[in-house]
Amino acid sequence: MTLNKINTKNLFYIFITIHLFLWTLVPSLTNNNLPLDTIEALAWSSNLEWGFNKHPPASAFFLEIFYQIFGTQDWAYYLLSQIFVLIAFYYVFQFSYEILENLKLSLISVLLIESIYFYNFTTTEFNVNVCQLPFWSLVTYYSWKIYETKKIKFLDCFLIGFFASMGFLSKYLFIYLLLSIFILFFYLIFIKKTKKFNFIYLIIIGVFFIFLMPHLIWLSNNDFVTFSYGVKRTGLEGSNILDHFKYPILFLFKQIVILIPFFFLIYLLVRKIKFKINYKDKKLIFLIFINILPLILIFLTSVLTGSKIRTMWMTPFYLFFGVFFVYLFKFEIKLKKINSFLYGFLFFFLLSPILYSYISITQIDKRTDYPGKEIATKVQITWDQDFDNEIEFVIGDEWKAGNLSYHIKSRPKWEGFTNKEILDNASQFICIDDVCIGRY
Repeated sequence: MTLNKINTKNLFYIFITIHLFLWTLVPSLTNNNLPLDTIEALAWSSNLEWGFNKHPPASAFFLEIFYQIFGTQDWAYYLLSQIFVLIAFYYVFQFSYEILENLKLSLISVLLIESIYFYNFTTTEFNVNVCQLPFWSLVTYYSWKIYETKKIKFLDCFLIGFFASMGFLSKYLFIYLLLSIFILFFYLIFIKKTKKFNFIYLIIIGVFFIFLMPHLIWLSNNDFVTFSYGVKRTGLEGSNILDHFKYPILFLFKQIVILIPFFFLIYLLVRKIKFKINYKDKKLIFLIFINILPLILIFLTSVLTGSKIRTMWMTPFYLFFGVFFVYLFKFEIKLKKINSFLYGFLFFFLLSPILYSYISITQIDKRTDYPGKEIATKVQITWDQDFDNEIEFVIGDEWKAGNLSYHIKSRPKWEGFTNKEILDNASQFICIDDVCIGRY
């Protein structure tokens, strides 16, 4: 097996096409219901606002676009998730080529991150973590364009500002990438003084806040509820002195476990674990700032605050790890002798969907086994026995009520966990267990 006789770009497109097909097909065939986070965001999207009780609005916005096109076709939302992954892969590949100047090494950079389960096993659930992926890669790619050029383009600055706002509107943790890039340019301009400050940089900040403004207004009008949720999820409110040690150590341990397949492939790829760090190397500096600094910042967050960093929050952080390690070991990689790496990659590439299918089929108490469609049909029959009109709203938790909103043909709006005002003013409504449905 060799890369030398194959058109590398074609091979990359074959790889991402297979990835798209595989990770759309497998959950479509083995799951009976959409995952929790997807249903939750679809509940939000039925009644779109500039923010929600847990997260900013981007993930719900993109899901609503697909709902308007495909309706209640579950496979469409698995497809949406993979489209986001593939956009990220594409810009990782493009960025890799500009760094490595070798298409085969660029392909290897992408194949390496396929071994990280954030980019295969967990991508079946379209959520705020997956929603960040294309924007993380795009902000990094266009930041590199500004970093490596002497003539800064208005369009590049505009795109960074826009994609940064979309990333932040996907999940607030996107700020760790933005802080890392800001620190990089602050370091270059004001400390090393290798770049002059250019007022065109202000375009990035201006565009970022223009697209962010509606959400910031919504936050102000809703008592910054998403921040309260974030603090609750980290366990910050009840933290004690031991948490400042326990959670950072636990965080490091989990990252090591997650990256075992990745480092195994690195071991198969290189002849010797040998590299030199040249701090005058412009490319290496950029790679360190976008790969290592975000990890340091989030680790320090856990150390200083005693907060718990949840594993899935790290989804976008490793997108450029393949580029980073291939660049470090590029002189130890012999492209004519990488059979062991390719076999190792194929092993992990096939293992993930096999494991996913096995778990999905054999375990019968998962969220994706929930009979959402059947329950929605029974609720509709109950409603039709008393009323002739369509159901317009549903009230209850985002899982049960969200499933009804998704599966009922009239697509009733989700109006929250409890909403006495809606029920008091409703023309018709009924409550079944802990869910209420009705008309305004």
